[in-house]
Amino acid sequence: MTAVGPRRAALDASVAAICASLDEANAGREVALPACRRAIRAAGSSIRAVHRLDPDEAVRLADESERAIREAQDALRHIPAVAHAGFLHDAEKEMVEARMVAVLVAGGPLPSATALDVDPTSWMRGLAEAASELRRHLLDRLREGDLDRGQELLEAMDDVYSALVVVDFPDAITSGLRRTLDALRAVLERTRGDVTTTVLQTRLQRSLDAAVGHFGDPEPAG
Repeated sequence: MTAVGPRRAALDASVAAICASLDEANAGREVALPACRRAIRAAGSSIRAVHRLDPDEAVRLADESERAIREAQDALRHIPAVAHAGFLHDAEKEMVEARMVAVLVAGGPLPSATALDVDPTSWMRGLAEAASELRRHLLDRLREGDLDRGQELLEAMDDVYSALVVVDFPDAITSGLRRTLDALRAVLERTRGDVTTTVLQTRLQRSLDAAVGHFGDPEPAG
């Protein structure tokens, strides 16, 4: 057997060290990826529970989503190359969206990125998508005739857009926040039009009803 020279031995040692590092990264990924999928599914179900006016179920599912996020974060805490590959931040964004939809609907204080322990870009994208998601809840309230509630939700959407639109950095820094805000702006303008139309129609109907009530039924001829 040919003896291994010092150069080959050094190369083998370097490759072995790299393989050990890759094994660790792969093991972390195998844990984090399914956890992120669970987080996304639970977050989506939480948002649907908010629209069904089931806040307790919404909180339960959002908690489930957050637990899955923590599992993924722990698995990748010492593997930054995988942690920043994209799928973890996308899952964080979905969890943030679920939390923010519930809070925006309830009218409570919005938790910060630090409070939710997520990447800041995940927080901003999740908040923007939560504001877009409010459109569905707002339209449901308009169909029920609750104009005041519809206008409150529109104001919340506008507040989120106004706060985030000042973030002017390249997409490589913000993970595509600008595209998300462009979509939110389009949703916001359509929703503003829906609210304005509904308010005007309601005012017109009330004016007509008032006019009919003022003149009353004509007296029968004698």
